[in-house]
Amino acid sequence: MAEKATIVTGTVGQDSHVIGIKLLSRYLMEQGYKVIELGGLTPAEEFIKVAQETAAAAILISSLYGMAELDLAGFKEKCTESGLGDVLLYLGGNLAVGRHRFEDDERKFKGMGFDRVYPPEVDMAIVVSDLKNDLKAKRQA
Repeated sequence: MAEKATIVTGTVGQDSHVIGIKLLSRYLMEQGYKVIELGGLTPAEEFIKVAQETAAAAILISSLYGMAELDLAGFKEKCTESGLGDVLLYLGGNLAVGRHRFEDDERKFKGMGFDRVYPPEVDMAIVVSDLKNDLKAKRQA
């Protein structure tokens, strides 16, 4: 199988919930992607630094502890300033504390520059299918 795009994965901020992102990382590797796993407790700036160093096509971030808005404030702008304006940004998990509707979270994080936003129970095959389609569209743009 030909090697596909490089993808950076991890959990952001003070979040140590890594099982979901580790499973997704393994699934991406099985699909032929080169995955750089940052693990848990990763500062937002580390995702950007590693994406620059590896010429990553996408950054997939997980956050299950509800503080994603704080951890990722200005993330898209920082990516753009770092020359990563065209990198795909995906985010998934329990993105806010307390009761809330996923649709509200999705709208908020897309407004912050994320291309895709997923609930914690998303099927990994959907994420990989979206990634494949988004990468294909990006190459054609």
